[in-house]
Amino acid sequence: MRNVVARLLARLAVFTTEAAVLGLVFGAALLLFFYLTRVVFVEKSAALDSWAFQQMDALRAAWPGLTPLARGITLFASLPFLVAAGLLIPGGLARAGYRREAWEVLLAVAGSALFNQLLKVHYQRGRPLSALLPQPGLSFPSGHAMIGMALYGCLAWLLWRHARRPGWALVLLGWALLIGLTRIYLHVHYATDVLAGFAAGLMWLALLRLVLEFNFHAQGK
Repeated sequence: MRNVVARLLARLAVFTTEAAVLGLVFGAALLLFFYLTRVVFVEKSAALDSWAFQQMDALRAAWPGLTPLARGITLFASLPFLVAAGLLIPGGLARAGYRREAWEVLLAVAGSALFNQLLKVHYQRGRPLSALLPQPGLSFPSGHAMIGMALYGCLAWLLWRHARRPGWALVLLGWALLIGLTRIYLHVHYATDVLAGFAAGLMWLALLRLVLEFNFHAQGK
């Protein structure tokens, strides 16, 4: 009996600690997101966006060879790639016996994609007119940044949690950030779009993790 109680208390302690961390991440991301909405839609300030475009334009002028590379990197959060990754990765995890992790990746991608579209329809911000890679649709928040953060952030978490690979986890997070930067470099999104996408992606990941962990511990697994 004592061993059972001790295990339950240990699980509760782990869950409480993780829930607290997830709550902090969610809260910080939420504050950043709403700060950006105030900057863009209330104050209507373009200072950050103009500065970011200037920096990227200077970088492109100094290193013109970066443009094809940016075009290639940005494809790793494009719709065709995300659809393929959102199906193939969970499928591979499920076949390997990681059904819970498979659902987590699937929900991270599908949920963030749906959430992104709802936010875009709500805010109705047009894309920059100076885009080097013209694309249809709305701009705020960036889908590449948001869904990319959800996908690569989820994979980073799984690598850190299950495989104890913090180095690879950091690489994946860095890759998600780099994809977001390519959107600014190509003038497809404003910097505020990309930052809001990162924030919204983290919000979705934190909420998803919290719900899954609560369900996991509620089932006593």
